[in-house]
Amino acid sequence: MSQTVRGVISRKKGEPVELVDIVIPDPGPGEVVVDIIACGVCHTDLTYREGGINDEYPFLLGHEAAGTVEAIGDDVTNTYREGGINDEYPFLLGHEAAGTVEAIGDDVTNVAIGDFVILNWRAVCGQCRACKRGRPHLCFDTHNATQKMTLTDGTELTPALGIGAFADKTLVHQGQCTKVDSNADPAVAGLLGCGVMAGIGAAINTGNVSRDDTVAVIGCGGVGDAAIAGAALVGAKRIIAVDTDTTKLDWARDFGATHTINARELDPIETIQDLTDGFGADVVIDAVGRPETWKQAFYARDLAGTVVLVGVPTPDMTLEMPLVDFFSRGGSLKSSWYGDCLPERDFPTLVDLYQQGRLPLDKFVTERITLDHVEDAFHKMHAGEVLRSVVVL
Repeated sequence: MSQTVRGVISRKKGEPVELVDIVIPDPGPGEVVVDIIACGVCHTDLTYREGGINDEYPFLLGHEAAGTVEAIGDDVTNTYREGGINDEYPFLLGHEAAGTVEAIGDDVTNVAIGDFVILNWRAVCGQCRACKRGRPHLCFDTHNATQKMTLTDGTELTPALGIGAFADKTLVHQGQCTKVDSNADPAVAGLLGCGVMAGIGAAINTGNVSRDDTVAVIGCGGVGDAAIAGAALVGAKRIIAVDTDTTKLDWARDFGATHTINARELDPIETIQDLTDGFGADVVIDAVGRPETWKQAFYARDLAGTVVLVGVPTPDMTLEMPLVDFFSRGGSLKSSWYGDCLPERDFPTLVDLYQQGRLPLDKFVTERITLDHVEDAFHKMHAGEVLRSVVVL
């Protein structure tokens, strides 16, 4: 039987979010109802509210293009078969979440009622060309719940990143639930569901940072600081943090940065080279996602170094550079989606490292708030006052 719970929605572009009643259907085949305990306020949620998530460019959820499938055959379980990801308001916001499995539908084998889980937006299909080539972290066909959550008047909701966890409960596909140790703090564990995993994975999975490497991270918000924490975890000998905000540079030191550069005062490229005997860093991670920061990353790396783009550019951004500069340097230029993570592999390991005191995930939690303070949290995030506000239910 369906149930009515509270949820935070964005009804119209640029308008304040609303706390309203929403309807959660009983889970169908492969679906799970999760009782949300905590959910981080991520910049992606603000992007939804501001109309930045639309169908004009490829989504981070795995498909190479967006659109609506007109007809399907038997046994098709594609996330998008009913136009699942689109630009249609109202959005049910929230996606960096942890909670307890309350109910399961038929054919659910990943989790059981009572399991403590972190939600993820990469529910690996196992059947697409990436999965079949042994690259499930690049899955092109991730799943969401088939049924729709709605307002009480029947209006269908579009859940942020297929999750929608600024709510007492949410409906997701079983593959979006990753079981972890229930002793972990939900407000901390849930952050692995998006930004923190993206940053840690950008360093460890995409950048392949290893012991004795020199790493530079441009942009020291939540994702950048997570990249710094990941680099520190694997033993990078020198970690250089770059930002224009002194508060964020202070945060970077807390996560393991050995050197900081205020880009308002010093040239990042020259300073990184000065700190590396003129060579440049082995790995440079751009956690901002702008043409100017990517160029800084490119020219601040060693000749055979690696550039990792994990900051998300907007569709209008372009890059113009001399082609000979690409030819004259070796190494790798990579983009990192979700930190190239595999949730069932990475989430439990990172939670264990946090509980052992080896990964300071708790430092990402700036404040704990209630559902009715999400709009205030957006303002604080936009002003750079917090790493993460976390809604605790």
